[in-house]
Amino acid sequence: MMKKRKLGIIGGSGLYKMEGFTKAKWKKIKTPWGKPSDEILIANLGKEEIFFLPRHSRGHKISPSNINFRANIDAMKQLGVTDIISVSAVGSLKENLEPGKFVIVDQFIDRTFSRIKTFFNEDIVAHVSMAKPTSEGLSKCCEAALKKLNIKYQFGGTYVVMEGPQFSTLAESNLYREWGADVIGMTNMPEAKLAREAEIRYSAIAMVTDYDCWHPDHEEVDVSVVVKTLMKNAANAQNMIKEIIKTFKNFSVEKDPANDCLDVAIITDPKLRPTKTIRKLKNIAGRVLKKK
Repeated sequence: MMKKRKLGIIGGSGLYKMEGFTKAKWKKIKTPWGKPSDEILIANLGKEEIFFLPRHSRGHKISPSNINFRANIDAMKQLGVTDIISVSAVGSLKENLEPGKFVIVDQFIDRTFSRIKTFFNEDIVAHVSMAKPTSEGLSKCCEAALKKLNIKYQFGGTYVVMEGPQFSTLAESNLYREWGADVIGMTNMPEAKLAREAEIRYSAIAMVTDYDCWHPDHEEVDVSVVVKTLMKNAANAQNMIKEIIKTFKNFSVEKDPANDCLDVAIITDPKLRPTKTIRKLKNIAGRVLKKK
């Protein structure tokens, strides 16, 4: 039987708070992996309780490479979150993805190199499948919300995740275009991988702010230009999220690859799994590590 669904939202650049919610309170969560990016906003829209975390902290204080992704996902899991909508600002690698357009991401190319990408990096080894890194049911829900709000979007797209915090060189930007990627950003990895390890369904909405540096009319990415588009995108994102909260339970996620992925992922001999590590993984993998 599927457990009660709870929605978590991770907000990227420009999306630091949520307006128009009731019973809103910020809650501090402790995790075995250290501190999350910020306290988590627990709030209601109608009867639905949601959990919101600003990925860069309120005021945008945390660089992409320094985000404690493991703590963020663990905190969400502790609160009972089953579904995450991740919102992030990205550059466009295609002419038809103009600033202001949203992309419902279905694939990633992970180019990050200085981040810890797994909960299973000591004593207990697990290999989860990332073939389909996002949730089809959640993505369809996002599409329905964007359609209803008349926000321009593309369903499906590949997001290149770069380390940052610098923007790309022209050679890099052209290389990613040759790969056929759609957008580029700095924050969805290892977030999507960790959500999968935590058996949380994940959908990524990328909000285009600029044309990266490949475009002949936009040879440099300028933060002041990006911020202008961010503000417009953030208002659209807030409306989209409210629509998703109202409807996400109407979209089936029964066959989602995240649901029970740890059943076939943990390879370490049960007799060799240390108690302290099992304890550390309690929130993430307690469902399977309890089994004898």
